[in-house]
Amino acid sequence: MARTPAPDDDLAPAVASIGDAVKAARKRLGLTVQALAERAGVSFGLVSELERGLGNPSLQSLQRLASALGVPVAQLLDEPASELALVPADRRHRLPTTPDDPPSRQAVRELLTPRGESMLQLIRSTLPVGFSNEDRPFRHIGTESVTVESGVLVVAQGAKRVIARAGDTVTYGCSTPHWWANGHDAPTVVLGAVTPFER
Repeated sequence: MARTPAPDDDLAPAVASIGDAVKAARKRLGLTVQALAERAGVSFGLVSELERGLGNPSLQSLQRLASALGVPVAQLLDEPASELALVPADRRHRLPTTPDDPPSRQAVRELLTPRGESMLQLIRSTLPVGFSNEDRPFRHIGTESVTVESGVLVVAQGAKRVIARAGDTVTYGCSTPHWWANGHDAPTVVLGAVTPFER
C-alpha cells in the first residue's frame, strides 16, 4: 500500500493548521475519526491523514468536513490566533452577506475577534430597516449571546420568540434553527458572542 506523501514544504504548515482545526472541532463534538468521515462523506484515511498534517485535501473535501463539523470552511483555513491579538477598528473582517438580498436589506457583520480564533467569536452586526432572515434561519453547533446596542431585535429560536431592546441580552443554543429581524424603524446594532460549545 503506497503511503501518502508529506505535503510540499510550502504547504506543510497550512495542512498541519487545517488538520489541527479539524481535530479540535471533531473532539468538541465528541466524534471519532470514523464518525466524522461518515458524516462528511469522505474517507477515513483522508481525515486521519489530515489530522496528522499529511495529504493535500481538495476544497470540496474541506467544505464537506466543515459542514459536518458545523463550522464555516474559512474557520478551518484561517491561521490560529496568537495568545495576544489586536484587531484594529479599521481592519475588522467583514463576514459574507446573503447575495440574494438587495444591498439595502443586507446586514453588515464585522468580526471583532481574530479570524483564526475558533473558541470564541465576537461579531458586531448592523441590521438595516426591514431586515429579517426568517426564511433562511441559521443552524450550527454552539451557543450565542447577543446584546442590543441600539434599536430593537427580534430573536426566534425554533417556536420561541423574544424582543430585545437596547441594553437587553439574549442567549440561546444554536443547534436549533434561529433567526433575527430588525423590529425598529431605524438600523439595529447588535454585539454577539459565539462559542462552539453547546449550552
